[in-house]
Amino acid sequence: MRAPLDPDMFDPLCPSELMPMRIGDKWAGMVIRCLEHGPRRFSELRVPIRGVTAKALTKSLRGLERDGLVSRTAHTGRVEYDLTPLGRSLLHPLAVMCAWAQDHWEELIDAREAQTAAATA
Repeated sequence: MRAPLDPDMFDPLCPSELMPMRIGDKWAGMVIRCLEHGPRRFSELRVPIRGVTAKALTKSLRGLERDGLVSRTAHTGRVEYDLTPLGRSLLHPLAVMCAWAQDHWEELIDAREAQTAAATA
């Protein structure tokens, strides 16, 4: 049995919209990271991905499934999502992007704040 997902897996102060590179949509990268260690149920995915609505998560999962990155398996009384081999091939590039964002976090925040200040001036 897999360990439960860490509810603090994603820092709530680290909004996905700050990440300048995205796979799919706003939530897709987080979903892929949540599925890294095996299949998960919809309710499990919502634990660490705070702020995602059921509708948005459903849309993201459908998009990932459409693109061949995630598979959906219906069991009696439950549905699980898992990475396909194509989805697994994104784990390394995604880790590199996350490391890059962590290394440049302050610069990203400063750039966004400067742009917001200029737009409201």
